[in-house]
Amino acid sequence: MKKYEAVIILNPNLSSKVSEFKKDFEKLLSDNSFSIAKIEDVGRRQLAYSINNHNKGHYILFNLEGNPSKLIELETKIKYNESIIRHLFIVVKEHQGKDSSLFTESKNKKSEPVDIEVEKERKAVKPKEDQQNKEPEESSPEKVDEDGEE
Repeated sequence: MKKYEAVIILNPNLSSKVSEFKKDFEKLLSDNSFSIAKIEDVGRRQLAYSINNHNKGHYILFNLEGNPSKLIELETKIKYNESIIRHLFIVVKEHQGKDSSLFTESKNKKSEPVDIEVEKERKAVKPKEDQQNKEPEESSPEKVDEDGEE
């Protein structure tokens, strides 16, 4: 049995039906003798480039174990599923016990917007304060080139 990591990108319009997709996909995996070690629902994210006129996609990551000969059958079935806009299976030596960096990043982004708004307010207030505290600058002499010309 080999270990795999699978990344599935779903049509973003089907984000409300992700739980149904996960159940169906888990059944498909078990029917093809794959066992699931871990599932991470990353959520909707911006794509690096447009896929089938979609700029966002719903990411789901799976840690799997299974027979390599069944992987081809599994990919054939996935290929014709219209709710999946991209998929990738990667062979790994060992599954990492911790959350993926993609999942961790998406968790952190959910708490960031409040911090960003506070930072924007600080930046908007700070320049006004700086302008009030500055003394009027004296006119600086005009710059002269090396040749002595202005």
